[in-house]
Amino acid sequence: MCGKLATYLRICGYDAAYALDRGIEADDRLREVAAAEDRVLLTRDRDLADSAPRGDPAIDAVLLTERDVVDQLREFAAAGYPVELADEPTRCGSCNGPVERSASPEVDASPADRPEYVPDDVGTGRQGWRCTECGQWFWKGGHWDDVAARLDGI
Repeated sequence: MCGKLATYLRICGYDAAYALDRGIEADDRLREVAAAEDRVLLTRDRDLADSAPRGDPAIDAVLLTERDVVDQLREFAAAGYPVELADEPTRCGSCNGPVERSASPEVDASPADRPEYVPDDVGTGRQGWRCTECGQWFWKGGHWDDVAARLDGI
């Protein structure tokens, strides 16, 4: 129920796992995974949040009441977690994998190895990053500016 939020948190540099990406739906399993991976459980499900009270050493939970992702980010920030755009991406917004700086096509990679959606200047005049798990490419462009503007008010 918070997939868009997970994407924003990844853009902010958080290692944000999304339960449905992992096929996890049962509350007991969510709590187990959150505890085992030392994760904060973000949920709009009051029963799930109440069963993992904030401050419990085994698991920390934040109940979100809002539906809009920017409002959810405000709630997350109000719970004491910083919400700001990372200087450089560290996590893939799609799969949560780590990203690495892309190599310059002239040095290490053939332009044919780059997807068509990647602008020509990425890796030559503009820094780019690539997910080490799913292969998606990232660069600072209009989307980065849009996210920065949304986060400025938080």
